Amino acid sequence: MNAVLIIAHAPLANALREGVLHCFPDAAEAVAAVDIQAQAEPEASLAQAQNALAALASDEVLVLTDIFGATPCNVAQRLVDGVHTRLIAGANLPMALRAMSYRAEPLEAMAARALAGGAQGVMSVAATGPQNQSRRPTPNDSEQHHHQQ
Repeated sequence: MNAVLIIAHAPLANALREGVLHCFPDAAEAVAAVDIQAQAEPEASLAQAQNALAALASDEVLVLTDIFGATPCNVAQRLVDGVHTRLIAGANLPMALRAMSYRAEPLEAMAARALAGGAQGVMSVAATGPQNQSRRPTPNDSEQHHHQQ
């Protein structure tokens, strides 16, 4: 089975890992997180990420990072080889959950499903205003017909 390594600005990586473990509590050994601190040196962050990758018990790992071009992504780019490790930037919880759901698939397919899950998890949700909600009469209502004006 494949594994997932999340590298992101602190505290996002561990927060995403905790979200994954909420839904997949038995997958603790298959998902790791590296929080990149604001003042951390890139070489120290790379060493931390290399240690996390080595600790995962998997030959193939999908690496998720938060923002393309930022330090966590730059660290991750130095870590992945494109064959046994793949990188996706723009990580969100739907992406991480989808990755975990399909970690038994080949790494390329897992990455594609994670990317689709991340994109499908972003949507505009309209709020229903109180003026558009129907009012239910209560047993003590003296007026049976309510009209909006």
